[in-house]
Amino acid sequence: MAHLAFDFGLSHIGVAVAEPRAGTASALCDIRARRGVPLGPALDRLVDEWRPEGFVVGLPLNMDDTESEMSAAARRFGAWLSKRYAIGAQFADERLSTFEAVSRGGSHATAAEVIAETWLNSAAPAGGVGLHVGTASRHAG
Repeated sequence: MAHLAFDFGLSHIGVAVAEPRAGTASALCDIRARRGVPLGPALDRLVDEWRPEGFVVGLPLNMDDTESEMSAAARRFGAWLSKRYAIGAQFADERLSTFEAVSRGGSHATAAEVIAETWLNSAAPAGGVGLHVGTASRHAG
């Protein structure tokens, strides 16, 4: 079953789909955001269309494995996703994903694809680090 992966940003959020059974990831789109909150119905439509089993949010870690203010914002975004859609969110190390996305000539969605590939190639699909289990009703909030 599919997972939606996100390259979280304050003004744009890249979205990709990860298919663990097939071992593939594909960029989907960029969603405009204001202070990290998606604008308009695009995210709701993606969740309705893909009906994901889970979410994967890129976690921007420093090279020494410490977290930054953006790490905290990404964790808040993951918690928000879990609450809004009642679907668990996991986090994947996104270090160097922007560099890789740029080398592919890509966008925020391409960075989300790189994050999805990182997650697929890690132990995360079997359990994951930083798992948040959503308990709110669908589309609440």
